[in-house]
Amino acid sequence: MVRMETTATAGLTATGTTALGTTAMTVAACAEDGAVRLETRSRPEPGPGEMLLRLRAAGLCGTDLFKLRHATAPAGTVLGHEVVGSVAALGEGVVGFALGDRVVVPHHVACGECDLCRRGSEPSCPAFQENLLAPGGFSDWVLVRERAVRRAAFGLPPHLKDEAAVFLEPAACVLRGIHHARLPETALTGPSPGCVAVLGGGSMGLLHLFVLKAVHPNLRVVVSDPLEERRELARRLGADAAVSPGAAGRQVAALSESRGADAVFDTVGGAAPLAAALALSRPGGAVVLFAHADAGERAAFDLNAFFKSERRLLATYSSALAEQREVFRLLVSGRLDPSPLATHRLPLSRFTEAVELARERRAVKVLLTPDIPDEEQS
Repeated sequence: MVRMETTATAGLTATGTTALGTTAMTVAACAEDGAVRLETRSRPEPGPGEMLLRLRAAGLCGTDLFKLRHATAPAGTVLGHEVVGSVAALGEGVVGFALGDRVVVPHHVACGECDLCRRGSEPSCPAFQENLLAPGGFSDWVLVRERAVRRAAFGLPPHLKDEAAVFLEPAACVLRGIHHARLPETALTGPSPGCVAVLGGGSMGLLHLFVLKAVHPNLRVVVSDPLEERRELARRLGADAAVSPGAAGRQVAALSESRGADAVFDTVGGAAPLAAALALSRPGGAVVLFAHADAGERAAFDLNAFFKSERRLLATYSSALAEQREVFRLLVSGRLDPSPLATHRLPLSRFTEAVELARERRAVKVLLTPDIPDEEQS
């Protein structure tokens, strides 16, 4: 359980009626042993090329939950990287944005110039490791560093809701995994539709469902999850089938004419789900890892069987600008609308409640917002 600690002024909320009416802000900061502490800090000011956002919504991600559970983030770290905000101040030299614009921006941006970037491995670029959102998304105000402003910030059109736009970064990660799977053209446009499986019906599993249907609408998608309510939600959101893990093999066989899944996307993580994913995939098919395993966990599967079947085992850790731009186009066009996954919206002061809702699987995606009236964000 995440403990919520407070400072003497942790209840401070923004005052005044202007975007910059206070020089203080509230953040949800990591403390020791996975605890979270509300802190009051000074509001950052944008330097040349930078942008200051007033937070509108920050998604609570599985990576955030992993870091809290394992206490891997140093004390004082402010997590949160799925961010939509309103432009409150612009540093010298920023073009293309105006005060009041709604913006979505990722926290990691590769340099685009190094050897790894040129070879398509942008998430491994050394510059990519830098967090370009300061102090982090779970903060009243978020400073966007110059490289992110220049290369990766997206101004939102009026019709695109915050609840959809906030999924840009995770949906781009999903799209990268789909691209890595290299689904055959015959599975996408042939007379016999392809079949893919998604392990896990949480926020990322269901986001896979949304993105798969947006880019490959003819694909048959099977979602497996142990909870019936998650399976029912997957069916309502467009899954061709949603079953318990034990029934996944039979369902994939039925929808793939006994071939097996062209690709399996593992959003659960760990050795057992990996073995299940390999068993669901067809010979020559792909398994895409999209989740943390417990620290030190090792996989064990029959290497000769894997070798002779020519299966492919891939990993997707993050995304590059190409996927982010493609997802932005999908969001703007309306082909992708993951907003139904945003089931809860809570102020930063209820951060502990947000974590518990997500951990106990009573929420799909929780969005955190500042502790201010909605009209002050408009």
